[in-house]
Amino acid sequence: MDAKAAQSLLDFAELSAPQLRGMDAKAVLGKLERRYGDLLAAMGWFVDHGRSDEAFRLATSLVPFWMATKRLDEGAAWFDRALASPGSGDAHRGRAFFNAGYLAFWQGHDERASALHNRALELGRQTDDPTVTALALGGLARIALRTDVEGARRLLREAFAITDGTADRAGRSGALHVLGVAAQMAGDFLEARDLMSQRIALAREEGNYATISSEAGNLSMVERQLGNLDQAHALAREALEIDYRRGDDLAIPWKINGLAAVATDSGEFDRAATLIGAADATMRAAGGAWPPDELIQYERTVATLNHSMGSAEFGRKREAGASMTTREAVEFALGIRSGG
Repeated sequence: MDAKAAQSLLDFAELSAPQLRGMDAKAVLGKLERRYGDLLAAMGWFVDHGRSDEAFRLATSLVPFWMATKRLDEGAAWFDRALASPGSGDAHRGRAFFNAGYLAFWQGHDERASALHNRALELGRQTDDPTVTALALGGLARIALRTDVEGARRLLREAFAITDGTADRAGRSGALHVLGVAAQMAGDFLEARDLMSQRIALAREEGNYATISSEAGNLSMVERQLGNLDQAHALAREALEIDYRRGDDLAIPWKINGLAAVATDSGEFDRAATLIGAADATMRAAGGAWPPDELIQYERTVATLNHSMGSAEFGRKREAGASMTTREAVEFALGIRSGG
């Protein structure tokens, strides 16, 4: 590995990262997978040669790859190594602290995520960087949703104020996403529907299928609670189809969880119980943890099914779902015959 090869690999990663938002993400993931060893060698080269900015940029580009391919622990370790190295500007380091905290959150390590986001917030304010500051506030708001929804909403409104009138897009878009989730969790379903629908419309214009899937899954949760079960089912199904086509293993259990909730509210208890087992299995396979809003939906479904079916019958159906492979789980959730 030398400087020219490392730079070429960084260019490749930065070009690939935006393509992971599209429907061809699985093909892009394959290209990244084939060059993954070289990409890690380039990151190591940047760290060892004091090129921290480049190491942070490369790690940031790999975040969606690490998430989609169930390498959260590996990504976190690389951020630790890069952040321990000297050098780099505070803006690049601030973004790296946010991304490290983002991975920690999806691992379920809230205390670690909070510490990393607070470091990002500190550096974002020091450098007057609205994007890093807003991203860090959004990251802290995600954690706050577990215990203090109104506190989370205050953080998100601060993120909007900081980015107002600036060229920032990433921080504001992230805050809009979490604000929609917070509104749903607070029971403000019409506000949540409006925020999520806005983001879906923008994502459709941009061909950003990662965002379409994310927001469709969230909007499904809202429509279910408004009693619109057909719409909730259609949204969760669309989101799951997108995730499976894109190869986003971490997002798949969330959408199966949504379909299980809709099936429960529709009185399809056997199907719902099998789906919950499938959600359990795909979450274990992905190596992730339930985010706050998904956890509430999941626990509600489990409690309802356990009460309605009885623990023994619920356990049998749940175990049947838990024995499925990811492909089998998705095909069952979508109503596709095996091999179809």
